[in-house]
Amino acid sequence: MADISYITGPRGDRLAYAFTPGTGPCIVFLSGYRSDMEGTKAVHLEAWAKAQGRAFLRLDYAGHGASGGVFEDGCIGDWAADAEAIIRDATSGPVVLVGSSMGGWIAAILSQRLDLAGFVGIAAAPDFTEDGFWTGFTEDQRRTVMEEGGVQLPSAYEDPYIVTRKLIEDGRENLVLRQPLPMACAVRLLQGTEDEAVRRDTALALLDHIDAEDCRLTLVKGADHRFSTPACLHLIETAVLDVLA
Repeated sequence: MADISYITGPRGDRLAYAFTPGTGPCIVFLSGYRSDMEGTKAVHLEAWAKAQGRAFLRLDYAGHGASGGVFEDGCIGDWAADAEAIIRDATSGPVVLVGSSMGGWIAAILSQRLDLAGFVGIAAAPDFTEDGFWTGFTEDQRRTVMEEGGVQLPSAYEDPYIVTRKLIEDGRENLVLRQPLPMACAVRLLQGTEDEAVRRDTALALLDHIDAEDCRLTLVKGADHRFSTPACLHLIETAVLDVLA
């Protein structure tokens, strides 16, 4: 695996990333909510890109993985700014953004700021703070978030976590399904039918909303949110090659 490097992020946090040199456009993997760059998909794609001789970048937002900062202090806008800072520091020229879950939302935000050569969404979760958390909260939970600054939620994968008022309010400033989302590149969206975190309705909404000449959604029967089986990993490779072509 590539060595870990660091930069100082926009808010002073120490941000970690791993860059593999190669031919461009650089493939950039953006992890999900509370995930990091050591995940199965990120590490697999790094090895695959290296074998292909392609430039590859994986990274940790502040409060995630090897980066500094406190998770509960962050929000979508902060993490998008972290990713943008690392991408601009480590790469030059167009990039292919591969966003997993929340990383798909961050990729959608960055698609409006960076020179994009391709977009791959894996169980992309745009606007989930509003359409997932806030919509699903009870009135008591909403009151707790606004009056006490956060509410604790259980997790199927780890210990309970806190959803903060900052995350909710900042999410509203970064919604991508409420305004035009043009992408002057090929787009591939991948979604499992057994995904317990992101509904296929979300994938369809993103497909309908992205304004691109070549935009396709692949539904994988039986795949869950991790989307990390050998067959799913092969589909991700194929999607990256498609947008590069």
